[in-house]
Amino acid sequence: MVKVVKSTVLDHPVEDVWAVLRDFNGHDEWHPAVADSEIERGQASDRIGCVRRFHLKDGSELRERLLTLSDADMAFSYCLHETPVPLLNYVAHVRLAPVTDGDGTFWWWESRFDTPAGREQELGRMVAEDIYQGGFDAIRAHLARAA
Repeated sequence: MVKVVKSTVLDHPVEDVWAVLRDFNGHDEWHPAVADSEIERGQASDRIGCVRRFHLKDGSELRERLLTLSDADMAFSYCLHETPVPLLNYVAHVRLAPVTDGDGTFWWWESRFDTPAGREQELGRMVAEDIYQGGFDAIRAHLARAA
């Protein structure tokens, strides 16, 4: 099993970051790899169990299910149902916390998943850099534009 953990500190209030991230269907507005997204069956994007179906800019289609969402903890978790990349049994957790030395946000993103034998490092690096670091950088830019 591969475990990926990435974290960052953003120079934006935690409430502003949470307002963006808690929308399980809003990643197409800020993540550079996501072309479009919709919640299946017209469910709300904060309903536990809802499934988002989205396309990457390369045309790939993915489906993810929201497993938990807590406004009190500013955290959520989700799993991957369908993807062209062999990330098997993928479950991710996102958590925010206020940085009390200033008005920033600590963002922690973790996942665990299986891969075909021999692809652990390659796919772990892809998740860490292309998805997570790409997401951190994109949220920074998104919030700077909104400010």
